[in-house]
Amino acid sequence: MRLTTKGRYAVTAMLDLAFHSQIRPVTLTEIAARQTISLSYLEQLFARLRRAGMVKGVRGPGGGYTLCGFASDINIADIIAAVDEPIHATKCGGEANCQKQQACLTHDLWMGLSDQIREYLKGITLGELLEKHNVQEVAKRQEQESQRVIEVHRHAVVNALL
Repeated sequence: MRLTTKGRYAVTAMLDLAFHSQIRPVTLTEIAARQTISLSYLEQLFARLRRAGMVKGVRGPGGGYTLCGFASDINIADIIAAVDEPIHATKCGGEANCQKQQACLTHDLWMGLSDQIREYLKGITLGELLEKHNVQEVAKRQEQESQRVIEVHRHAVVNALL
């Protein structure tokens, strides 16, 4: 299975959102800074996640995004599916047209692997990932680093104005 950046970034952004939106809505700019993901790419992903009913936008000052429910109810396979990322270990994408428009010799083997991967990812929720100590440590470190960058930038702007 080849999970592209679309699926990886969607899961990463949703985990970031789940961690930080416990306090307040989170902007895509904040997620982009913490996760080093392009803002325009995040906008595309969040449009799909919003259509899938996983996130909702909050308008106005202090606005941003929040989850549409509990992190414990959102599994990783659903996030990947929401951004149209297939979970297939086959060359044919599960279509059984691998060899001259028919299934190849190992089609069933790779389909079985795809099913195992999908079931594994269905069995993991954002809530479970949030409970992991290393996830919490990384999220806190990323928050501190992004705050440091903001302070350095703010200090440079103030000095430029003086």
